[in-house]
Amino acid sequence: MSEKIIKSDAEWRQQLTPEQYHITREHGTERAWTGEYNKTKTPGTYVCVCCGAPLFSSDTKYESGSGWPSFYTPINDNAIDEERDDSHGMIRVETRCAQCDAHLGHVFEDGPAPTGLRYCMNSASLKLIPKTDE
Repeated sequence: MSEKIIKSDAEWRQQLTPEQYHITREHGTERAWTGEYNKTKTPGTYVCVCCGAPLFSSDTKYESGSGWPSFYTPINDNAIDEERDDSHGMIRVETRCAQCDAHLGHVFEDGPAPTGLRYCMNSASLKLIPKTDE
């Protein structure tokens, strides 16, 4: 894997919208049912909005009923870092982009087969690169 992408706070603020910055750099969340990709069915690859690293394939996206885009597995084993999150009176597993440490969302153990996982992501932390017919 390549080296981590590290930028100053000012550089991230210049690159990202205020919502993207709040979610990815300050560990925020968007309101349920409001994210751009919650209902999207467009084939393609979801990449990190901060650094462009591939994170999820649309082939693993499913409707979880949670109000956030949900996937049952990352695009590869090196795409996502996980860390214990005990904020807000809960114990959860935070997901971050392995390339730039952007906060993406959380992973839960109530997803579908084959993994049983639900990667519950913020749309504002993702960018969809639609699949092109070649």
